[in-house]
Amino acid sequence: MNTLGFWGKIKRPVFALAPMADVTDCAFRQIIAKYGKPDIFWTEFVSADGLTHPVAREKLLIDLKYSKNERPIVAQIFGGKPENIKIAAALCKKLGFDGIDLNMGCPDKSVEKQCAGAACLKDLELAKKIIRAAKEGVGELPVSVKTRIGYNKNEIETLVPALLEEDLAALTIHLRTRKEMSDVPAHWDVMKKIVEIRNEMKKETLILGNGDVENLEDARKKIKEYKCDGVMLGRAIFGNPWLFASREHISKSTNNFLLKILSARPSRPAQGFYKHVPSTPEKLQVMVEHTKLFEKMLGQHKNFATMKKHYKAYVNGFAGAKELRMKLMETSSAKEVAEIVNDFLAKV
Repeated sequence: MNTLGFWGKIKRPVFALAPMADVTDCAFRQIIAKYGKPDIFWTEFVSADGLTHPVAREKLLIDLKYSKNERPIVAQIFGGKPENIKIAAALCKKLGFDGIDLNMGCPDKSVEKQCAGAACLKDLELAKKIIRAAKEGVGELPVSVKTRIGYNKNEIETLVPALLEEDLAALTIHLRTRKEMSDVPAHWDVMKKIVEIRNEMKKETLILGNGDVENLEDARKKIKEYKCDGVMLGRAIFGNPWLFASREHISKSTNNFLLKILSARPSRPAQGFYKHVPSTPEKLQVMVEHTKLFEKMLGQHKNFATMKKHYKAYVNGFAGAKELRMKLMETSSAKEVAEIVNDFLAKV
C-alpha cells in the first residue's frame, strides 16, 4: 500500500516550484536551489511512452537529471497508457526520486492526443487506472497528481472525489479549466470546496493550489484564506531565482546583523518573510551564472535559444534594459553573454 512518503514529513504550509517545460530544467533548478530553494522541486514533465522506448529513453533521461541538493524532488510523467506509466514510474524509482507526479492538466494538443495531460479530465476511469499503474510501478514511493478544476467547466464535485479515492499523497490543482488555459484569473474561491471534499472523505492527501500566485506573501495569504496545505508557484520564478528565499536561504553576503535578527524569528512567520531584492548587477551576474550552467549541463542536449526566454525576465526594469536585451537575443554562447553583460556593467 502506498504511503505519504516524504509528503507526510514535510513542513507545512508547503511552497513548491511548478514544473514548466523548457524552463525548470536541471540547470535552472540548480540556480534556484542556490539562491532560494522551495520545499519541493518537480522535474519538467516527461513522456512515459518515450521512457519505455529504448531510443527515445536515452534522449529523455536528461530531463530526469537532478542533484542531491534538490531533494525532495518529484519526477513528473505523463501518458495515457497504464502499462507504460507503470514502467516509467518504476524507472523513476530506480533513478532515486522521492516521489512520482502524474500530469493530468497539460493543455498541449499533442499531449492530449495521447489521452494524457488534460485529456484525463474527460476519462476519469482511465485517470484512475493510470494512478494505480504508477503505484504498481513504484511500490511505497508516494504518487501525486497535478490537474485542473475541469475540462470545459468546473467539475470538482466529480473530479476531486474520483482522484482522492486512489489515496494520492498530494493533489495539486491549477484553478482554471482546460478551456480557460491561462486566459482568465485563477478561481481560488473553488479551493475551499476542494479542501472540504478532502476532509469529508477523511483522506490524508495534501492539497496544493496553483495559479496567479505572485510571491510567497501572496501564497501565504491564499493558504490562510482558502485552507489548502500549500501553494505551487510557476511564472513568478522567471528572472527571480530568489522567489523562495526566506531566512533559511539567505545569501552568504547578507550581513551578520540581519542574520541575528532573522534567526530569532520562527522559521515560517505569519508575516515579515525575509525578501531578497537583488540589485541590477547581482541579477545580471546570476543570469550569466545560469547561462554558463545551462551550457555546461545541457549544451549538448538543448538548443541555446531555450535560455533566451529567461533573458526577457532577467533583463527588465532598469535603464538600458531594452538595448541589453536586444544584444542578448543575438547570442549563441555563454561566453558572448558574459562579455555583453560585463561590458554593460562597466559602463553603468
